[in-house]
Amino acid sequence: MKLSAAYRLAATILHGFDEYRSRFKQITRDARRRFAEAAWLEAQQAAATRINLYDKKVGETLARLERSFTVEELIDCENWREARAHYAELIAQRLDYELAETYFNSLFCSIFHHRHIRNDWMFVYSSREHAAHRSDIELTRRWRIAGDWPGALTWALEEAPLDTPFDDAARDARLGSGFLVDNLPAALLEAADAEIELIESVFYRNKGAYLVGRISGGGEQVPLVLPILHDAPDEELNDATARLRLDTLIIEPDEVSIIFSFTRVYFQVDVAVPREFVDYLQQLMPDKPEGELYASIGFFKHGKTEFFRALNHHVARRQDRFIIAPGVRGMVMTVFVLPSYRTVFKIIKDRFDPTKDMSRENVREKYRLVKRHDRVGRMADTQEFSNFIARKDHFDPDCLAELLEVAPSTVQLKGDKVLIKHCYTERMMMPLNLYLEHSDADETRAVLKDYGNAIKQLAAANIFPGDMLLKNFGVTRHGRVVFYDYDEICYLSECNFRKIPEPLYPEQEMMDEPWYSVGPNDIFPEEFGPFLFADIKLRRLFLDLHPELFDAEYWQGLQRAIRDGRVIDVYPYRNKQRFADSGQPALTY
Repeated sequence: MKLSAAYRLAATILHGFDEYRSRFKQITRDARRRFAEAAWLEAQQAAATRINLYDKKVGETLARLERSFTVEELIDCENWREARAHYAELIAQRLDYELAETYFNSLFCSIFHHRHIRNDWMFVYSSREHAAHRSDIELTRRWRIAGDWPGALTWALEEAPLDTPFDDAARDARLGSGFLVDNLPAALLEAADAEIELIESVFYRNKGAYLVGRISGGGEQVPLVLPILHDAPDEELNDATARLRLDTLIIEPDEVSIIFSFTRVYFQVDVAVPREFVDYLQQLMPDKPEGELYASIGFFKHGKTEFFRALNHHVARRQDRFIIAPGVRGMVMTVFVLPSYRTVFKIIKDRFDPTKDMSRENVREKYRLVKRHDRVGRMADTQEFSNFIARKDHFDPDCLAELLEVAPSTVQLKGDKVLIKHCYTERMMMPLNLYLEHSDADETRAVLKDYGNAIKQLAAANIFPGDMLLKNFGVTRHGRVVFYDYDEICYLSECNFRKIPEPLYPEQEMMDEPWYSVGPNDIFPEEFGPFLFADIKLRRLFLDLHPELFDAEYWQGLQRAIRDGRVIDVYPYRNKQRFADSGQPALTY
């Protein structure tokens, strides 16, 4: 029997998805070996490869469709309507059905250039309810504590599926249980039914392995994250001496949320049933959007799908209208927000400020760089959308007028609809310059300390922000400083950090132009103070907190470390929370 074109279309897309999932799982599962071998550079490369994998496989599947079908067949929406129905049947029993639906959507959007977004032809909404099918796969392992907290933590560590032994699991369990006794609610500590529950799969990222779960009992529950590191500096590691140690315990929901932040590259973790995995994580972090949780475990494209669905649902409720974002207007981007939604929308302007020597494609490549790179908790994740459509009355008139004025090639009015051909979305944050206008002395000191730490951690990851002005950084609801303006971002290794040479005679210092040559990549850290801070008090405080940032030799030292292939640790928790210092170079927030 000859198969219909629609069925073959569905089967071809599913074949491409299977290829993608197979390779994704292979890269992810190999994280266990990379951690055991302390193969940090390989881990960085694997993370980038996995990020790029989705677009690579979609491209290959698209090429297969173009070889196998006529143009008429591929652009026939009725063909896609039938293909959607066949595809829903083919994936009905799959444990990763929602990821498969997103893959189908990616092929549809590639062919129709993000037009004709209708649930008849693609999966604008899922083909089944979340709770319609539950697997019998056990997600977690459990241990009844029975008053023996050191014993429970020893079980948690020694039964973890890691290929390297602990240097001293009893010591680590003792330190961890002491922390819990000092910090857990009394009702939980004394509960007869208290137990530790941990996800079977280990979460890997950068140089860390994380055991994730919760402690429950007596009607109480707290999340639990156990970060595990190698016990010796990198240069001393070998197969014979490699040992592990527990670095700290995380039990505060906000601290766990930071570990799974939108500012970090995705965990490598083996996920059998994505929907159930995300449901469990959301129990630990109820304020974290589903889309961010999917992205945090590597499924960033489906995270985008969940974000889009949630946004559509929110906008349909018509609580408020889009307005231009408060703060200093950008020279490259125009930014608008829906005040009741924790997201900003960024559009590239048609014309840039004369001081910005770049093109639209330059800007888009900067955002692609951030997507591929380790964001070390200091760069906001972005989602890229094409042909975004909203009703005209969803926009404040002044907002719509500005969008049409500064980006007429991107924003167009079609009847009662606004068509935005291209935009980025990011999590909403308070711009750092606005935060400092209203912060008290303690808040100012804390946020400037974190601002400097953010710059240092980006540099350790081989990223130089370029434009480090306060308005280009935001403050999250946790009080962390995050970089979000990427049009001048570059690799640190591309910069030439220089000390300003001494003038040959006093009059040179009074000249309007510098008395020394300045190359296109030259950066003089001594000039950062006046450039970043008009307020002399803030400038002096920042210099007191981070004097090394004004020293060219500091930056040159980071460049040497990067050239030598050293991967500097950036931990997603505070240094004071750590049980011990391994002596390895590290940065914490």
